[in-house]
Amino acid sequence: MADLTQWRAWWRKRRWYERNHRRWRRRRIDRHAAAGGFFVRYPVEGEVLEALDSGRLHIGDGTLLEPGCWLTLGPEARIRVGEGCFLNRNTMLAASELIEIGDHVMFANNCFVGDADHRYDDPTKLVTWQGFEPQGPVRIGSNCWFGVGCVVTGGVEIGERTVVGANSVVTRDLPAGVIAAGAPAKVIREIEFKGSRRPGEGPPTA
Repeated sequence: MADLTQWRAWWRKRRWYERNHRRWRRRRIDRHAAAGGFFVRYPVEGEVLEALDSGRLHIGDGTLLEPGCWLTLGPEARIRVGEGCFLNRNTMLAASELIEIGDHVMFANNCFVGDADHRYDDPTKLVTWQGFEPQGPVRIGSNCWFGVGCVVTGGVEIGERTVVGANSVVTRDLPAGVIAAGAPAKVIREIEFKGSRRPGEGPPTA
């Protein structure tokens, strides 16, 4: 049977881990959402409210977060999600420094984007206490689509209108306008767009 000291410790943990389930916190998140034109379907996890309050999290107009999304940020980290994006169930964004996502990007269920690796190389510390090592910002162009279970690692830039197949692990830059898949993800082919120009190209010259 737990004694009073154990119950107090449990209660402190519950207040922290379940904080986004409190009605007053949800109301404050909803005020940010109404002002920014985005929508959050609960539950949502992570430092969402703190980052919105401090301006370190920006979510664009028309963006939808489905239930179970988890946005976690280090003390100085920033996350920017553009307009019209769709983060399906259990998508996680974990920023140590910077994650930038363009407009109208789609993430299927259980995707993960992170700009740091968890350390494991110090034999004097428990793995769970070793912290994270930043790997560089993540930048994802507009109009990209990520299949179920994709992972995007730190220091990666993905060009606009690129499609990443389900269960892929993106460990290096991907150009615009391609289909990529695998672990690590590799370009399979270019997308055949209707019209003569590829993403990022300027107007045709006379």
